[in-house]
Amino acid sequence: MTATVPYRPRTAGAPVTMKLEQVSRWFGNVVAVNDVSMTIGPGVTGLLGPNGAGKSTLIHLMSGFLPPSSGTVTIDGETTWHNESIYRRIGLVPEREAMYDGVSGWNFVLSNAKLHRLPDPQAAARRAIETVDMESAAGRDVGTYSKGMKQRIKMATALVHDPDVLLLDEPFNGMDPRQRLQLMDLMAELGRNGRVVLFSSHILEEVEQIAAGIEVMVAGRHAASGDFREIRRLMTERPHQYTIRSSDDRALAAALIADGSTAGVELGRRSGTEILNVQATDYNRFAHRLPVFARERGIRLYEVTPADESLEKVFSYLVSR
Repeated sequence: MTATVPYRPRTAGAPVTMKLEQVSRWFGNVVAVNDVSMTIGPGVTGLLGPNGAGKSTLIHLMSGFLPPSSGTVTIDGETTWHNESIYRRIGLVPEREAMYDGVSGWNFVLSNAKLHRLPDPQAAARRAIETVDMESAAGRDVGTYSKGMKQRIKMATALVHDPDVLLLDEPFNGMDPRQRLQLMDLMAELGRNGRVVLFSSHILEEVEQIAAGIEVMVAGRHAASGDFREIRRLMTERPHQYTIRSSDDRALAAALIADGSTAGVELGRRSGTEILNVQATDYNRFAHRLPVFARERGIRLYEVTPADESLEKVFSYLVSR
């Protein structure tokens, strides 16, 4: 019989760090995750990548439900695999349902509270259900729930033991716009309270809207890390697209064409206003020289806007590398 691990409430304000060091996982000859290293701290982090990129496998490795073939996964130095006590610190919302249709939402969450041997499982279950706004439907069988309601009740089971780390695999699947916004607000609040909140997605706008940090997975590899603007700035070999409005676009265009920081300059119009579309191949030089050119020629800069800073552009570039 396995010894019961004492319940350890989360210490408010204590920093939490999840670390993956050279983690790989293969299934026979198939390599699902290849030599991934990353450090994830408190706040909301998005795990971005196309379907089949290895996101779900990575979350299973982080949660301790799958052993790495090589490398280590730790939370504050404790390994997640074969470490029963670490499950007190992790909440998991899997993509697959894995639910019992004939059980009520209340009993489903309460059972999880009891499995964690919480001091007051009923109070914990009630608090978790209130957190995800499912009080009115808690008495109904899970089989009667919509996809979005099932996602929320799974969220309640993941939160019932007040974990340090919350891992969510495609949590917005099946949710309507209102439910998505509610879940985004909840995740942001949990992150502000010091938890590590990591969620996977292949929907670019979801990650861009909520995640302070982004970890990009492509074909089982860790392709990039940071926020989407930081990732974009690292890609100096790909031209940066800018839209510029100034008091003399033609004079500014002539100066930029003569400079080595741009690959293309094109005069255009937007809503009846003349604009300048610029491809900057040397980001640092362009950022330095543009205001110099304007000052030397007495040109006023009204607008300098990155035209390709969306996460979709960043992601498309990473996939094509």
